[in-house]
Amino acid sequence: MADKSNLAAVPRPALVLGFAGLLPFLAASLGLWLADYPDSLAALDIQLAYGAVILSFMGAVHWGLALGDGEISYRRLGWSVVPALLGWLALLLNPVYGLLLMVLGFAGVYFGDLRAIAAGNAPAWYRALRRPLTLIVIASLASSYGALAIKV
Repeated sequence: MADKSNLAAVPRPALVLGFAGLLPFLAASLGLWLADYPDSLAALDIQLAYGAVILSFMGAVHWGLALGDGEISYRRLGWSVVPALLGWLALLLNPVYGLLLMVLGFAGVYFGDLRAIAAGNAPAWYRALRRPLTLIVIASLASSYGALAIKV
């Protein structure tokens, strides 16, 4: 059986597109550090909006997994909508709290992904992809939080 615990096991399209999806997170965080007010607020809006979209996408992955294996339950589908609701709520909050909620949301989705992998509901290689992506997203959001704390 092939080792599925490293990035070499991740299908190339998932690897390339997954890491490409980090670019808006990184660019927005950098924008918060480099731009002066009020341009930095645009970077913050971009960070929050993109984060909400990606949280929704991460939840939709679980909806798709449930549809794929035919296990249509309130638990599986219910969990799949939680990230979208967190992203939406993060957009409604004060941006400082919105960033913190997104950090918690992405951490929660990661642990939900680990449960899905352990249960056999997601491919084993998914862990190797999700770990670095989640760490970079959370670091980016935390960096944006830090820029707000220092610059304001």
